[in-house]
Amino acid sequence: MNVFDVIGPVMIGPSSSHTAGAARLGNVARTVFAKEPKTAKIGLYGSFAKTGRGHGTDKALIAGILGMPPDDVRIRESFEYAKAAGLKFFFEDIDVPGGHPNTARISLSDDEGNSFTLEGASIGGGSIKVTKLDDYDVELSFEIPTIVVRHIDYPGVIARVTDELYKSSVNICNFMLSRKKKGGDALMTIGMDSMPEKENIEHIKKLDHVTGVEVLDRL
Repeated sequence: MNVFDVIGPVMIGPSSSHTAGAARLGNVARTVFAKEPKTAKIGLYGSFAKTGRGHGTDKALIAGILGMPPDDVRIRESFEYAKAAGLKFFFEDIDVPGGHPNTARISLSDDEGNSFTLEGASIGGGSIKVTKLDDYDVELSFEIPTIVVRHIDYPGVIARVTDELYKSSVNICNFMLSRKKKGGDALMTIGMDSMPEKENIEHIKKLDHVTGVEVLDRL
């Protein structure tokens, strides 16, 4: 822990967990979706559901989905900005057995029929933990550069992806693979000490059996 963890994040208040963390969750969802969302369905669990609206959690989540960081002065008017951007949004209370009390499930869709769901929690001090990307179990904080690779579970895919990162002099600090079944759709998430070169990212996108790649700096 460093001094900035103790002081807390630079943010629009009132709460680092209910406001700053919520904005980060929304921002991560938008970034991983990598498309312009037109509809957002947001489920709130635990404290987010019971007291979140009083802390501005709903406005912070929408602000993040619009791409606003936790210190953006527009957060308090995010509903109006969403309407101006043509973003329709809905909130509901959900049940997440065993979930963190500050959990949100964010489902985004665009006008082209693309959709994406992220589930995660604000764990305090503006920090977050993402536990699901669509139907895949993950453990992501986005405190470090991260690459998310959708692929077919086929021998050699992981080795080829990590080889491209090696060619870019990237040191891998954590790795997780989630798959629906052997030989089926899968998702790997890789935490890195630095961002890879664009050339190597393009090589990864062109690898056989890779269906999608998103590279995210700290969010």
